[in-house]
Amino acid sequence: MKKLTASLGLTAFVLATTSAAWAGEDKDNHISFGRDDKQCEVSLNYDVSVEPSKLVVSEAKKEVYRIELGRLYVNGDKVELNDKQQALVNQYAGEVSKQLPEVIDVVHDAVDIASTAVSMALTPLLGDAAGAKIDEMMDGLSKRIDTVAYQNGDKFYLGATESSIEDTFGKEFEQEMEQLVQSSIGSMMMTLGSEMMKGDGESFQEKMNAFSAKMDKVGDDIEAQIEQQATDLEARADKLCDNFQQLVALESQMRSEVPALRDYPLVSAKQQTLRE
Repeated sequence: MKKLTASLGLTAFVLATTSAAWAGEDKDNHISFGRDDKQCEVSLNYDVSVEPSKLVVSEAKKEVYRIELGRLYVNGDKVELNDKQQALVNQYAGEVSKQLPEVIDVVHDAVDIASTAVSMALTPLLGDAAGAKIDEMMDGLSKRIDTVAYQNGDKFYLGATESSIEDTFGKEFEQEMEQLVQSSIGSMMMTLGSEMMKGDGESFQEKMNAFSAKMDKVGDDIEAQIEQQATDLEARADKLCDNFQQLVALESQMRSEVPALRDYPLVSAKQQTLRE
């Protein structure tokens, strides 16, 4: 079953880029993304939306600050800016506006790839009925993510704060997933046992070897379907991390120059050497 195990490993990256990104005890429940090797670790500390000529940073549905057509508003109050400050604020808003749509695209592409991989891996193993339940679970996850990372016309929104996370992946979501698992676990286990025992061979070991060979074939099929997609997605995520490292530096400069923003870091990242 090595092929299947390797193929399922491909989904770890894309799944971590999605729902798992909205969790973590050491991230204060802020959205985080990065590579498993810890070379890149980025956190967003506020919800953020971008529209043409407008950037809004908020928390618990309350605006923290807004950059609009070169003007800055903090907690609803307009902040007077000199030419240097205005240039920094505009540059920063432009960079965030470029990066946010790509983050949202990566999140949704990751969900699509993960859904395909999980379904391909587990449906042959657990049967069509269980496969339908798995698809239902992944569809529920996708719909939840659509509420916290989305494009609506020319507006892009990414929810990253504790309140947004709780609204999306809180108790209601947990209960939905538990009900799906409880309603299907019995049939899944029966199907799994049946698949194992109906393999070619007389002895138990022969049947297990046949089952393992079948799963290796499934692994080959999954790799052929998603390996390149997962590799491309990882490259995009790497580039995002590099871009956000640069965004952290720009934000640090802006917050240093504009005292009204010093207490509101949108992006946090561990420093690293950028990849070529």
